[in-house]
Amino acid sequence: MTASLPLFLIGHGTRSPAGVSAFRRLIERVRARAAGQVPAVGGGFIELSRPSVAEAVAGMPLADHPELVAVPLVLSSAGHGKGDIPASLARERRRHPGLRWRYARPLGPHPALLGVLAARIDAALAGAPRAGAHVLLVARGSTDPDANAEVAKVTRLLWEGRGYDGAEFCFVSLAEPSVPQALDKMRRLGARRVVVAPYLLFPGVLPDRVTVQSVQFAAGCSGMDVRVAGLIGDCDELADLVLERYAEAIRGDIRMNCDTCAYRAQMPGIADRVGRPQVPHHHPDDHVHDHQPGQERREPATVPATCAAHPPGHGRGR
Repeated sequence: MTASLPLFLIGHGTRSPAGVSAFRRLIERVRARAAGQVPAVGGGFIELSRPSVAEAVAGMPLADHPELVAVPLVLSSAGHGKGDIPASLARERRRHPGLRWRYARPLGPHPALLGVLAARIDAALAGAPRAGAHVLLVARGSTDPDANAEVAKVTRLLWEGRGYDGAEFCFVSLAEPSVPQALDKMRRLGARRVVVAPYLLFPGVLPDRVTVQSVQFAAGCSGMDVRVAGLIGDCDELADLVLERYAEAIRGDIRMNCDTCAYRAQMPGIADRVGRPQVPHHHPDDHVHDHQPGQERREPATVPATCAAHPPGHGRGR
């Protein structure tokens, strides 16, 4: 991979210091693995944590490189990947005239992530065989049915050929089944050894909730061995996947499925999202404000209303 554009990673943000540290370590890992191939590597958060996107963009070498490749640190195309992050990038274009972005696709699903998940599950099994073990994949959850459906796909891909007795999926927020609901279903189906595998990147409130809910369920269910696997976390596999998404954006090979995108297709219950304009989050540490006192703190961004992440014709048919 040889390229001349800086790489900019964008995370959602967390109130967990451990989560922020993991994000920053990943930036350093990507920077080290891309040494001599990428002119600069930076990153920021759209909310909750520092540096904000605005702070991080201001620290990039824009005078020498006015075009950046943005890689969203999201596992699926839900609201953050489709709207919030692209809207924050559009806001930075207004603040930095001449700035241009190439927007990479989300990280998952990808064989590298499946491999990391399997390794985390094996570590939780601690030498016990995969045969006889059931896996519960726990994703963040979304109001976007396309993103939730993708979790079902990841679960099936994780199960196929790896020797587990079964695999189910659930969500820790915004969607069902919940962690307790899914564990109860597995209990009723006869599962006796379950590994709860968080499909989450870094430490934070939601991973902690997964652990607490799993432990609480196990405490009230004798005869069922419930273990919680580690997070995907800062690792070489994740860093290399970031660089793979970067390389795709450099080549212009951005393959996205738009057929079931809630911003394009009228889905039951959320038909009003089609064509909805996208706005960026307000970041409390973003000291370059476009709003006036008393005004709404999330302003419209100049991104296509059909879908901020992939406007009409973008990446289709490739």
